[in-house]
Amino acid sequence: MPLNRLGLQTRLFISHLLVMIVGVGTLVIIGKVSSPRLFFLHLEKLEHRGLYLLHRTELVTGFETAWNRSTFWSVIVGGSAAAGLSYFMSQRIMQPLIQIERITQKFAQDQLNERLPASEIPEINRLSASFNRMAASLEGVEQRRQEIIGDLTHELRTPLTVLRGYLEELAEGKILPSPEIYSRLATETKRLERLVNDLQELSKAEAGHLQIKLQSVNLRPLLQSLVQKFSDQLLEDGPFLWLDCPPQLPAVLADPDRTEQVLVNLIGNALRYTSHGSITIRVWTEARSLWLAVIDTGIGIEPEDLPHIFERFWRAEQARTRHAGGTGIGLAISRRLIELQGGQIFVESQPGRGSTFYFFLPLA
Repeated sequence: MPLNRLGLQTRLFISHLLVMIVGVGTLVIIGKVSSPRLFFLHLEKLEHRGLYLLHRTELVTGFETAWNRSTFWSVIVGGSAAAGLSYFMSQRIMQPLIQIERITQKFAQDQLNERLPASEIPEINRLSASFNRMAASLEGVEQRRQEIIGDLTHELRTPLTVLRGYLEELAEGKILPSPEIYSRLATETKRLERLVNDLQELSKAEAGHLQIKLQSVNLRPLLQSLVQKFSDQLLEDGPFLWLDCPPQLPAVLADPDRTEQVLVNLIGNALRYTSHGSITIRVWTEARSLWLAVIDTGIGIEPEDLPHIFERFWRAEQARTRHAGGTGIGLAISRRLIELQGGQIFVESQPGRGSTFYFFLPLA
């Protein structure tokens, strides 16, 4: 059988046997050549010391016979022990590899909760640890994929159900066409369009395909423009929006359009959940970074909801529903946009006392 068709265990066993054969062969050959000569020289030394030896040739011959017999049995016993040990060690090495093969086959059958046990062999143990990390990551990806499909189905079902209901009633003549009906249909259609657009942008952002044009930019004019734009939309009894920013800002390395997109989303959320009080956009410099915070005095977020605030389709149960507007993935998009610009985004909140979303961008 060609060597390239042999299994790893057979190859290990054969390699051990070859090493043993070479070692034993070398020992036998050197001993066969040198031992009689050395024994003969030893006899000559004894004679020089005054010890007269009869039948020196018979002594040498007897030594060679004894050496040959002992060597023969040593090779037989030692070779058998070495072969057995080689076979045992080959099996011990192959056992975790067979486990890896079995686990990967289960993975191919979508059994993603399987893990490899620790191994006493350091290299295989490191391989098992890497495999388990990969398995946990794949399991998490699969779980998130299922959650996204479920959430997306749920999000699409609501506007589609509304559209279908109105269209069926219009077709059956149960309701009469009116501007109000058409406005509701247009609202649900816009919701579907916004959801599809946000999903497309989030998919591009997470895949790293979203175009980011980093440049040195001063954000103060952008912040002033946003405050002016949102202030024009505020009602008289609504929250007060103001900018807390130093007169001079250092330039940051950022994409101004994507940074504006993030701020628009954060300010829009603050306005949606703040009926009175204030919304503050605060800017400061710290540790080679420019920090921006959107601080509101709105309804706040429950502590158990904070770890999930940047997840897709997440909404807290209290007052944060799809009827309040939004698709539930704006914060997920914002986080990814900030990360693509070399920053990070955080949130702090207390129920009934407002929320603070803040992020940093590296200085240019």
